[in-house]
Amino acid sequence: MAGETRRWCLAPSSGDPEPTRGDNVIEPDVLESTINTALATGGEFAEVFAEDRRSSSGYFDDGKVEELTSGRDRGAGIRVVVGDTTGFAHTADLSQAGLAKAAEAAAAAARGGSGGVEAVGLTSQKVDRTISVEIEPESIAKQTKVDLLGTADSAARDVSNSITQVMVRYSDSRRRIQVANSDGLLSGDDQVRTFFAVSCVASGDTGMQTGRESVGHTYGFELFDRYDVEELARTAAGRAVTKLEAVPAPSGTMPVVIGKGGGGVLFHEACGHGLEADLIAKGASVFANRVGEKVAADGVTLIDDGTMGGEWGNFAIDDEGRPAQSNTLIEDGVLVDYMWDHLRARKEGRPSSGNGRRQSYAHLPMVRMTNTYMANGNEDPADIIADTPEGVYIAQLGGGQVNTATGDFVFGMTEAYLIEDGKITTPLREGNLIGNGPEVLTQIDRLGNDFEMGHPGTCGKDGQGVPVGDGTPTLRVTALTIGGTAA
Repeated sequence: MAGETRRWCLAPSSGDPEPTRGDNVIEPDVLESTINTALATGGEFAEVFAEDRRSSSGYFDDGKVEELTSGRDRGAGIRVVVGDTTGFAHTADLSQAGLAKAAEAAAAAARGGSGGVEAVGLTSQKVDRTISVEIEPESIAKQTKVDLLGTADSAARDVSNSITQVMVRYSDSRRRIQVANSDGLLSGDDQVRTFFAVSCVASGDTGMQTGRESVGHTYGFELFDRYDVEELARTAAGRAVTKLEAVPAPSGTMPVVIGKGGGGVLFHEACGHGLEADLIAKGASVFANRVGEKVAADGVTLIDDGTMGGEWGNFAIDDEGRPAQSNTLIEDGVLVDYMWDHLRARKEGRPSSGNGRRQSYAHLPMVRMTNTYMANGNEDPADIIADTPEGVYIAQLGGGQVNTATGDFVFGMTEAYLIEDGKITTPLREGNLIGNGPEVLTQIDRLGNDFEMGHPGTCGKDGQGVPVGDGTPTLRVTALTIGGTAA
């Protein structure tokens, strides 16, 4: 069946030795043997993705530690392609025998029977790492991490007596990967991420309001030399307290100014997904077959960039072994390219854009964003607000829903204010922002010069989640629908 994917999961045998820690998750000669096994049993293209992931996290709620966990997960996913059919097997058994068994299963799933033997030699690929971890999080005592949680809790509660609940979360991960395939590629990466978030609830006469602040980078524990957890906590608490004075959001269509960093998630969801080559191939995107067309207002440039050092979606190689790249998708309003993974690019006779990503070794790669952002304009953001007599200013957007086939979206406004007489005034209770992604691109009439990345996020697609970043300068959309409750 054309385009079919068949999966197998192989459990490790109890007597398999644990792989030793070193520069490699799997030794190159074992990877080479595994690929040749896959080709000998019917594969046209074979790939091994090996992963060794360590993680730890802590959750602090109501003044005490509610959760403190750590874990390690190792395994390999083997993909074999025959024509348009992909066979996939994953296993936690990283012995040579275990990998060979998985390779045979993946090849059999792609095409039954055996084919000719084609030996492949692997050549190590040198990659440039855009980050340098100074302090490995796994070297830090758990008590030190717990102390950060308590410090943030105290700082948030000190902001106001109206703060009735504080939730603090810390997490770190180290992900070592190797990718080898039958084109001779052999590459690897060592990815470290550290994350901290504070959520607060303030209670008053108008009910309860929430505020949140988070930070996450591809740094080690030195993240906390660069960010003060007490300041993060005060910011989150301040947002919750400010919203106690909030009025109901208006309803109707009006100009909307989106603050720096605050609108990146809108363009990630409402536009970015529609520029992924797998959705283009399925005809499930409003941007299909529109390269070279004007799809946005003059001055609007949208970029996806996995090379952004320190950002949440940064890496040296993607999960197919391709070096991270900076890819311009829309340039000065014109659609210039899509995002590509290896197999779809190979089919089109073009290079991958470094956007093949997967949640773990147990998942197949697919086209995914990295750090997606709208490039700077040249206007003073204060002038943009001053030139907007009436409207809504959105500092932060929350989660939402998007139809990639049409671009229609609904997002929650987690921090927003009225604009009156060219000034940001009264805070608004949470409401919805409603519109259409492609239309929004054409209705951006002002772009600030204050670009900033937003909060770290996890992008979900087809049941897989991967870390991503997004960002914008301050910008104005001439007309968007606000779904509020004000009469």
